[in-house]
Amino acid sequence: MRVLVQKYGGSSVSTIAKIHRVADRIAETVADGTRLAVVVSAMGNTTNELLSLALAIAESPARRELDMLLSVGERVTMALLAIALRDRDIAAVSLTGSQSGIITDESHADARVVEVRPARVQNHLEQGEVVIIAGFQGVSRAREVTTLGRGGSDTTAVVLAAALGAEFCEICSDVDGVWSADPRVVPAAVRRDSLSLDEALALSRGGAKVLFEDAVRYARDNGVAIQASSTFGPGSGTRLRTTKQARQGAAAVTGDSGLCRVELPSADAPLPSLQGTGLRLRRRVGSHVWLDTRNAHGEAPGAPSAVVTAVGSGLGEATALVCAASEALAQSQLRVLLHGHEGDVAWWEVSPEDLDAATRTVHDSLVG
Repeated sequence: MRVLVQKYGGSSVSTIAKIHRVADRIAETVADGTRLAVVVSAMGNTTNELLSLALAIAESPARRELDMLLSVGERVTMALLAIALRDRDIAAVSLTGSQSGIITDESHADARVVEVRPARVQNHLEQGEVVIIAGFQGVSRAREVTTLGRGGSDTTAVVLAAALGAEFCEICSDVDGVWSADPRVVPAAVRRDSLSLDEALALSRGGAKVLFEDAVRYARDNGVAIQASSTFGPGSGTRLRTTKQARQGAAAVTGDSGLCRVELPSADAPLPSLQGTGLRLRRRVGSHVWLDTRNAHGEAPGAPSAVVTAVGSGLGEATALVCAASEALAQSQLRVLLHGHEGDVAWWEVSPEDLDAATRTVHDSLVG
């Protein structure tokens, strides 16, 4: 039995017309007998709209109640898509995250998956049904509804693909795969046919919005290949492979303005606890610590920071290439505040207002 997992993001299911188009795409996928589990996000901006409702009620809503509220969005999508498939005489059933066996820790609004119990999903697949699963959510061992934070639907799809032994996990969005940079920032960007999961993880940690860190890390650690595809447009997408990719220069460059830099008292000072803050550690150099603020609960500490990250197999060890990119930044009169390179990564901290220009400069220097 060939099993695939597909995930459809909010922009792919933002209207009833698009849900019908997704249903047609699913019908084509299962026409050859493929067993298919489909993970869906909330329609369009539904999650933000629900969050706005909560904030209109209280300045600091309880995170448990936020999880109860925000989990509704994906449930709407899963039911509508199952209805659309049944209207096409395709057997389908919708399941919440908890019904699908997604077990998480106790952290509300930023939970981590600790276990997957896929028996119910497997039973439906064996009966020839398409299983539509609400992404972004699970249930804790204390039987509390939890949500997985930024990129949570991607994480749901990948952990299910691993648990089901799927051939691969297809992440469907309005972008045709992974590009060498954001084309809105770097017009010369090109789509990559393939990346290693190590490269993809480094890009996601560098701020690339098309990839989400927890999902890519889980895929790498559990040997799950990912196909990043456009839901509706033409194009072959990008395969994120479990094997290392031979490469000269950088596979991609990304700029991240969603950071803050915190100065610790000394280079050997312990990190403050990030538990419950929604902040994520990105890197530490001596007493300098960079934190990702995208999922922060409340005001972020430190000063706003922007970092350009270049990623490629062994790039951080290619000193001549990294030095050439640093020289290009200097010649463009773009001031580098701090810089480092290791493994597959080279990075440069710049002023937030210089981020786009620095991203273009590094891309021109390192991407062939």
